[in-house]
Amino acid sequence: MATPQSEIKNSFLRALSPSDYKLLAEYLVPVALPRRMNLIVENHVIERVFFPESGLASIVALTPDREMIEVGVFGFEGLSDFVLDPGKDQIPLRTFMQIDGAGWQVETIPYANAMQASATLRAAITRYEQYRAMQFAYSCLASGSFSIIERLSRWLLMCQDRVGDDIRITHDYLATMLAVRRAGVTEAVQFLEGEYLIKASRGAIRVINREGLIVSAAGSFGQPEALYVRLIGPMTRSPS
Repeated sequence: MATPQSEIKNSFLRALSPSDYKLLAEYLVPVALPRRMNLIVENHVIERVFFPESGLASIVALTPDREMIEVGVFGFEGLSDFVLDPGKDQIPLRTFMQIDGAGWQVETIPYANAMQASATLRAAITRYEQYRAMQFAYSCLASGSFSIIERLSRWLLMCQDRVGDDIRITHDYLATMLAVRRAGVTEAVQFLEGEYLIKASRGAIRVINREGLIVSAAGSFGQPEALYVRLIGPMTRSPS
């Protein structure tokens, strides 16, 4: 039996019209999303679309030497997508769980069938893609024009929006995601801690002053998030 839309905690699914949600509901399968689980493997056929209800997924680009840089994140507000032609679609980006969670998955064929059956569902997915493109653009802007401290502040705010104040992450992993030296991340963390914006411990960071972090992000955070609210709806974890 399909889960009622009112019980869904994924904001995108919850924002769909009842008729569009119904097109997907019977095909949604609950799934655990452990850390490091691949949702999309680069240059492999995409077989499923995932709708997290908790946790954090990273979208990364890879160099020829397989080094990664994060270009986007999503959690309970989003979906993995990148599907137009089921059984054939593949992209050169990888999507994997950075912080473990749980959610829903749907096979690409019923997902694509639902899109074909509803112009309003296609429009909703297009709006989400607009938001994701904006997030990608701001990731590029941050990497090219902002300091490590500003970029780290942005990243922590994005994580806080999706997983709360306590973020389980190591300095090594942050360095990989931000494509900077580990020493640079350590210095940035120490700076933010010295400003009483965060509290760092082994393998975790706690946000203690969100408004201060927004100031520290220096304009690199906020525009994609505002676009999500305008195009899709509130970025809230609990059903309304």
